[in-house]
Amino acid sequence: MNQLDALRQFTTVVADTGDFKQIGAFRPQDATTNPSLILKAVQKPDYQPLLAETVQRFRGQPLDEVMDRLLVRFGREILSLVPGRVSTEVDARLSFDTQATVARAERIIALYRAEGLPVERVLIKIAATWEGIQAAAELERQGIRTNLTLLFSFCQAVACGQARVQLISPFVGRIYDWYKKSAGAAWDEAANAGLQDPGVKSVTQIYEYYKHFGIATEVMGASFRNLGQILALAGSDLLTIAPELLAQLAASEAPVARALDPEAARQRSLQAVSYDEAGFRYALNEDAMATEKLAEGIRAFAADAVKLEKLMLAA
Repeated sequence: MNQLDALRQFTTVVADTGDFKQIGAFRPQDATTNPSLILKAVQKPDYQPLLAETVQRFRGQPLDEVMDRLLVRFGREILSLVPGRVSTEVDARLSFDTQATVARAERIIALYRAEGLPVERVLIKIAATWEGIQAAAELERQGIRTNLTLLFSFCQAVACGQARVQLISPFVGRIYDWYKKSAGAAWDEAANAGLQDPGVKSVTQIYEYYKHFGIATEVMGASFRNLGQILALAGSDLLTIAPELLAQLAASEAPVARALDPEAARQRSLQAVSYDEAGFRYALNEDAMATEKLAEGIRAFAADAVKLEKLMLAA
């Protein structure tokens, strides 16, 4: 049994890509996308006709609507290849506007429905700002399932649990990146690998808290830099993995052991916490890594959305 199949014994495997032609070989249950992945895909020759076709079909419509139609077109293709769900992201430029995020999510869902796809197969991705989490709470009340992304801190995870969101995507690799850069020459790779990886430790804390207190929100580790991070989180509800790392897992037959266990988490001695808006903002502010990576992630996704719009205008 290769490592990818072994991992499936403990964890739902999700493909992290906009390149849907790569998905079939790895048989993931779900797939996730984001503006950067879609931008990367549409610059490949295989996907340029899809971009041109979508732009031509809806030429004259507002640019943001054409963008959503392009995202849904990718989502439709992905859903033809996976048995589960696809995550489609709301424009990151709306990350601090609750009502605009709700409206954009409602439109994306309406476009999926118009394609004849059941809403249960779509997760709306939203940045885990305070405003984004409140938007997700409203959408969940409507029966629209959400995936809270750009999640780097425990306080973000707790607030998402309070909002009863369907799923969170804590970013393992970007947490690792921050601590490695911060340490500079003092960074000890061996001492910060596996279970001691700062990104792995963050997701483990969140997973154990959710399982201990019976919080139904799914935990999906994301943004991996190496196989060690993935294997150290075997047992997480889901893991979303880039095709390059999926290929490495499929090529290895080294053993895979369960690292995260819900029953063990229930035996922990943990204290429940909760956040109102002021408490959330203060806790996030106290976490320099999470504050910086959240802001950086929103800026990067917003910049890639602008680049995608420029490609659409030129198509």
